[in-house]
Amino acid sequence: MVDEHDREVPGGQIGELVVRPALPWTVTDGYHGLPDKTVEAWRNLWLHTGDAFRRDETGRFYFCDRIKDALRRRGENVSSFEVERVINEHPAVQDSAVVAVPSELSEDEIKAVIVVRGGTTLDPEELIRFLMPRLPYFMVPRYVEAVDELPTTPTQKVRKHLLREAGITPRTWDREAAGVTVSRHG
Repeated sequence: MVDEHDREVPGGQIGELVVRPALPWTVTDGYHGLPDKTVEAWRNLWLHTGDAFRRDETGRFYFCDRIKDALRRRGENVSSFEVERVINEHPAVQDSAVVAVPSELSEDEIKAVIVVRGGTTLDPEELIRFLMPRLPYFMVPRYVEAVDELPTTPTQKVRKHLLREAGITPRTWDREAAGVTVSRHG
């Protein structure tokens, strides 16, 4: 696993999974008709999968997220997949998608886009209070927005690029503007 500069990351840290076949023709040799994408994917003679993984002390690999869906907040890598998993544990949440939105400081802020379960309501502050003991402080979303449904592809994958492009809208609740603080120490 490597960082954004193709340097190997130590165990326990999240990096992009890269592979190189031991036998020829066992892995794709490129994207049909897309030579630029092929060169990008095969940087430094390694196939860059686009998947963020973490390796534990025993050498086991764990999928964390797609690289393009991962965020960087306050010096920490954040897996949207992990944050969504915890948000979806809330009884009023039917589904969620977590995306990066630009920060006025640097790096990213986290926005959670929520589909509320039918017949229930969800107060954004209550959701944040639910998440605080379950997530590290830097993974707790700053922004929350309820939507009727998440935009999906024909194969039902969430089209996160549309949520990122939408950014902060008039319907977005801001935890900091509401005065709800999340501290490093709980």
